[in-house]
Amino acid sequence: MEQKADIGLIGLAVMGQNLVLNMCDHGYTVAVFNRTTSKTHEFVNSPAAKGKKIIACETLEQLVGAIKKPAPVMIMVKAGKPVDDQIDALVPIMEKGDIIIDGGNSHFPDTIRRNKYLAEKGLNFVGTGVSGGEEGARNGPSIMPGGQRKAYERVEKILVDISAKIGNEACCTYIGDDGAGHYVKMVHNGIEYGDMQLISEAYILMKDVLGMSYDEMHKTFKKWNQGELDSYLIDITTDILGKKDPETGKPMCEIIVDKAGQKGTGMWTSQSALTLGIAAPTIAEAVFARCISAVKDERIEAAQKLRGPKKVFSGDKEKFVQAIHDALYASKICSYAQGFQMMAEAGKEYGWKLNFGEIAMIWRGGCIIRAHFLQRIKEAYDRRKKPKNLLLDPYFKKIVHQAQNNWRKVVMTAIKHGVSVPAFSSALAYFDAYRSERGWANLIQAQRDYFGAHTYERVDKPAGEWFHTDWPNA
Repeated sequence: MEQKADIGLIGLAVMGQNLVLNMCDHGYTVAVFNRTTSKTHEFVNSPAAKGKKIIACETLEQLVGAIKKPAPVMIMVKAGKPVDDQIDALVPIMEKGDIIIDGGNSHFPDTIRRNKYLAEKGLNFVGTGVSGGEEGARNGPSIMPGGQRKAYERVEKILVDISAKIGNEACCTYIGDDGAGHYVKMVHNGIEYGDMQLISEAYILMKDVLGMSYDEMHKTFKKWNQGELDSYLIDITTDILGKKDPETGKPMCEIIVDKAGQKGTGMWTSQSALTLGIAAPTIAEAVFARCISAVKDERIEAAQKLRGPKKVFSGDKEKFVQAIHDALYASKICSYAQGFQMMAEAGKEYGWKLNFGEIAMIWRGGCIIRAHFLQRIKEAYDRRKKPKNLLLDPYFKKIVHQAQNNWRKVVMTAIKHGVSVPAFSSALAYFDAYRSERGWANLIQAQRDYFGAHTYERVDKPAGEWFHTDWPNA
């Protein structure tokens, strides 16, 4: 009897290939298909795939027919229309109860739409966030599946087996209905934007304000990675700062053009925050920072025409490095707090029952934002009294209180020296706004009522009662 595959996979770019090899390493038989048939055979006959239980399929009909029922088929193609096209091609040849898994970086509203569409066709859909890049796909990514629970249960063992592990705990858990998995992955990417920007601001302060050499910065980040800031991104930053360009002998960072690319997930996170009415300024500033980095030609011209302060740092460099460390940690807490606030509000909006402790747990391994720090977040949400905001958790409250003098010193020093630190600044502004019992919004409400009769609440009347004043004409 011909052997049947446990799962099928469409799309044999690097991520798809590595996921297949990962599945095979865990004892699964995988049926594979690529639009370009030659690529399918090239992969199956490659040294990496040789001897593994992989079934090469030249048609989608052959692929679906090669899988045990109900047949799960994972799509690893570019987000957007290519996913819809692939789904439309699969629908006529799949049977009721079969499962389509989208493992790409799809926008969560598309996942919600596709889930509904396929349910009407009698098919199940699992929108799955997969984080960790090529290395994660091959050796164990963080996996965030959403969709029908029964569909997830059909593929749960496969996804759990191939995911990253922290001790005996798998970095994979069911997130929630329809688009929940891709939403959580989107927020993960938004937090990733924030983390990367904060680390880059720490780097530019060391380089341009303190005048530290790359060797000094390399040693500093290496030391940081042995403490509270222990994380994948700090680890790779350590490697990057220690790397020399083999062609020129200069530090590799000095050779790379300072224009940051982006693929849209940070923008989606910021858009969602605005839609939900949740403040996520640090994530948004990280996106805007990439946008301003992209206008390199304009910045070159502006550098010749616009002048800032010319100051030389005169303080204790060692103490200021510690201040940067503290500012980075406190800002990181604010960025994560913003992401988890978004997920909490999205859960209410879309009817998802998100378990934040489990989400923090599956982000501890495999993914780009993996960090020791996430264990603290898991502990915060595992407490009997769960915090409304991470800043209110006893552990994180203590950290930001201890860090805030240094945090403020870093932001003020950056401003005095004309160094842009939008993520540090926005995180501090978020902290100050969140801790303010009474701020500036009363004046905004008065302005709105003045020009648009939008009404306002009074401090001396019950909440929910609205009033309007006949303001004098200007």
